Amino acid sequence: MTNTLNLKKISCTVRQDIIKMIYNAGSGHPGGSLSAVELLVSLYFKHLKINPKNFSASNRDYFILSKGHACPVLYSILARVGYFNVSELLTLRQLGSRLQGHPSKDKQLPGIEVSTGSLGYGLSIGVGISIGIKRQDKNNRIYVLMGDGEQQEGSVWEAAMAASHYKLNNICAIIDNNKLQIDGKTQNIMNVEPLIDKYKAFGWKVVEIDGHNFEEIDMAYSTFKTEDDKPMCIIANTIKGKGISFMENTAEWHGKSLSEKDFMKALKELE
Repeated sequence: MTNTLNLKKISCTVRQDIIKMIYNAGSGHPGGSLSAVELLVSLYFKHLKINPKNFSASNRDYFILSKGHACPVLYSILARVGYFNVSELLTLRQLGSRLQGHPSKDKQLPGIEVSTGSLGYGLSIGVGISIGIKRQDKNNRIYVLMGDGEQQEGSVWEAAMAASHYKLNNICAIIDNNKLQIDGKTQNIMNVEPLIDKYKAFGWKVVEIDGHNFEEIDMAYSTFKTEDDKPMCIIANTIKGKGISFMENTAEWHGKSLSEKDFMKALKELE
């Protein structure tokens, strides 16, 4: 069963995976991986129409991790859902591994739809897939997870305009709004607010939620499934580094591995 208690337990396991993967690799991006855990756990374990045994099924839903540096959270969930063996997680960022520092379609890792890493392009790719799905009269849905700092990219807004113009009610943009990016607070580097008003002005249906609250996340995904003629944007307010006290709300942990001391402390907090 995918009730809230089970989803919370899965989220704890995913956070442990993230820390172990990055510590073992000696590099990676913990902050933005940890902030997106509940969003992706709910999506993959409750809402996304997928079949790990038949990844390329024509009726599958699509997920695009536009903020590709947060791939540890996606790799963990793909393994836990059953796309590949959990033991492979500890090959993150190793030479020859399928688990690259950003998702790579070329590595033929089950569950990866497109290669991502250059911020700002995931939504454009998602819009292209959405248009193709529409023209085939199919019912697949497309989900794209972006960062809030990523909203500084002009290509995001070109895609947002196109999604509204073509009435792409089969695409859902999820913004991991943790308010921090690699150099500090997003509002100080290039303020992207007010996101709600901007997406509404571009013709999107917008829902703002607590991105760590499963009830609110479930409501948002369910609302997307009932939308008639607009693309959907979920602005999920989250905490960068969520679940580990010394990482929370700290830009320093955007892209940084852990010392042995920090690693042991983090695992203790996640018990």
